[in-house]
Amino acid sequence: MANQESNYSEDSIRSLDWKEHIRLRPGMYIGKLGDGSSADDGIYVLVKEIVDNSIDEHMMGHGKKIEITISENKVEVRDYGRGIPLGKVIDCVSKINTGGKYDSGAFQKSVGLNGVGTKAVNALSSKFSVQSFRDGKTKRAEFEKGELIIDHKETTTDEKNGTHIVFEPDNSIFKNYRFIPEFLIEQVWNYAFLNSGLTIQFNGQNYLSKNGLKDLLERKVDTETILYPIMHFKEADFEVAITHGHQYGEEYYSFVNGQFTTQGGTHLSALKEAVVKVLREFYKKDFDASDVRTSISAAVAVRVQEPVFESQTKTKLGSTEIAPGGQGIRSFISENLSKVLDNYLHKNPATADALLKKILQNERERKDMAGVRKLAQQRAKKANLHNKKLRDCRTHLIDNKDNKFDTTIFITEGDSASGSITKSRNVESQAVFSLRGKPLNCYGLKKKVVYENEEFNLLQHALDIEEGLDNLRFNKVVIATDADVDGMHIRLLLMTFFLQFFPDLVRNGHVYILQTPLFRVRNKKETIYCYSDEERQRAIRKLGNKPEITRFKGLGEISPEEFEGFIGEDMRLEPIILTKETSIEKLLKYYMGKNTPERQEFIIDNLYIEKDIAPEEPAAETTEEEAA
Repeated sequence: MANQESNYSEDSIRSLDWKEHIRLRPGMYIGKLGDGSSADDGIYVLVKEIVDNSIDEHMMGHGKKIEITISENKVEVRDYGRGIPLGKVIDCVSKINTGGKYDSGAFQKSVGLNGVGTKAVNALSSKFSVQSFRDGKTKRAEFEKGELIIDHKETTTDEKNGTHIVFEPDNSIFKNYRFIPEFLIEQVWNYAFLNSGLTIQFNGQNYLSKNGLKDLLERKVDTETILYPIMHFKEADFEVAITHGHQYGEEYYSFVNGQFTTQGGTHLSALKEAVVKVLREFYKKDFDASDVRTSISAAVAVRVQEPVFESQTKTKLGSTEIAPGGQGIRSFISENLSKVLDNYLHKNPATADALLKKILQNERERKDMAGVRKLAQQRAKKANLHNKKLRDCRTHLIDNKDNKFDTTIFITEGDSASGSITKSRNVESQAVFSLRGKPLNCYGLKKKVVYENEEFNLLQHALDIEEGLDNLRFNKVVIATDADVDGMHIRLLLMTFFLQFFPDLVRNGHVYILQTPLFRVRNKKETIYCYSDEERQRAIRKLGNKPEITRFKGLGEISPEEFEGFIGEDMRLEPIILTKETSIEKLLKYYMGKNTPERQEFIIDNLYIEKDIAPEEPAAETTEEEAA
């Protein structure tokens, strides 16, 4: 210890330049890195940082179109705003604390205020180029990992004013990354919903919205099952859309100055309080807040001067005022909502009646469930002290407010599989929940079953989602089952549980399937793990000379030493994504209903008999047991 302390001297103190600091501590600037399997992974933050600048130009009245092209590893963004002043093109993408957002006259109520975003993208990209077009002249510069490589001379141009940025995320930082189109489309749609009159062209497809947050909710909810038409109100710096459906839980989308605040913040808390307050006053009854909000789907957007976010990635608003020294956000939202919602309900008695019926139904269900819920909570409390199903980790989502790393829970079946994962996991941030066998098919059952079924009740408590996602303990809920028929059935049963009772957990991108290798191909020099038959064939061709091929039949066969590589940095996850076309009710009925005619018809139409299937070439394979 003494030797270590004596080494601490002037030589121990280092000063990093801007790009070195960003590359050494990327989490400070873009949150967690990830590989693209989560919508909040770093590669999507890089895209957002560039597009945000183009959006800010549009908000200031410059440019009605943004073109985004993303293919494989390359991202291109072209806007038609004013263009970066030509003499400052290099400074704006490579000098920290240089930008136009510090001048509140040039940018009012923009989301980018710190002059960091574009520099972070530059530093974290293997290649980055910026070109500005301004009043018949253009200036271009090229960088590699933040280092200026080519400073092109200023020339004349016929191009319209604006900025063109091209970058490739550095794969030495974002390892094995891939862009998932659905996540990018969600990003683009959110920009369109919040900026009426703006057209965003993404990979050749145009995205635009006329009705703002009303369009957003129509895309997010099943409009066939909502209880009343979406209520939509739009004021100068405030917009909200609200409806109720039949689903369990609450579903919210919140935005500040065009930024999707995935973790909410003061504006979302204010909306939740205001909805309850206004409806209590309108119906002149002191409803329980949960009865008012259960099954709600709502979106809120505010414009705030100089917003204060809780992290550089701007996922949670911390501001309490609309402008410095101005009105509080809570009173601002409450006043606006009181006025428009009260008027609307008076003018639309059918909506007012439907909403009242829903609140009263929620009240009846809550009281009906109170007894069984209390007993289940007592059982869960006792079990939590010695919960043999849960091997918990030390750090949880609530301890990870800046979202700089993932906290994960693996849900697996059987002692052997859960044993392998438990021995090889990262005890700091990875937990394991072990199922006894196949869980109950809960399609069509009431939420009582969550409390009456011990396994579901313990899982609910392990995740801490009983009261919604505010206390969710893990970023990622990973279903880890064998890739055989039984494993697939368990996946379906677990997904049915989440979709039936906690759809917002899936909708917000927290549920994944763990991909584990089906084959191990090796010779004396190299081992390759293969996740598909195509990968197996490639590995055989690569290694040549009849390598040893092992087929894994189940997770329990994979040794803890090997498993460590499959749930570490190179973990392959398949996100469960709900699209606009996905109706949860129809989806569950088709797959999990009792002998539905549609499912029978599909099986009959797609049934193959043995002679229809071409024989495969025999391969020299062994199972894990045979290899042993």
